[in-house]
Amino acid sequence: MTRKYEALIVLDTKGKEETIDSLVSTISKDMEKSGLKLEQIDNMGKRKFPFNPRHVEAGHFVKIQFNGEPAALDSLRSKLRLNENVYQQYYQKRCA
Repeated sequence: MTRKYEALIVLDTKGKEETIDSLVSTISKDMEKSGLKLEQIDNMGKRKFPFNPRHVEAGHFVKIQFNGEPAALDSLRSKLRLNENVYQQYYQKRCA
């Protein structure tokens, strides 16, 4: 059963040479390989955290809307957990 989801991905770009666009394209390719269909990608920019968890002062926020199976989402979560550029990831189901 295909469902609609929304993801908020926080990227840690501190000390990284890669551009934001290349990081986002890598994540979107991982999503498509997992069997998810992307609808919209919104680059929300860099924002400072109210406190410094794990010595990270700021993160680059990206909001992605997509469709897919729950099993494909589980596969994506485990794959992005291993990506060192992904600082945090949040998912929620969207209403029709």
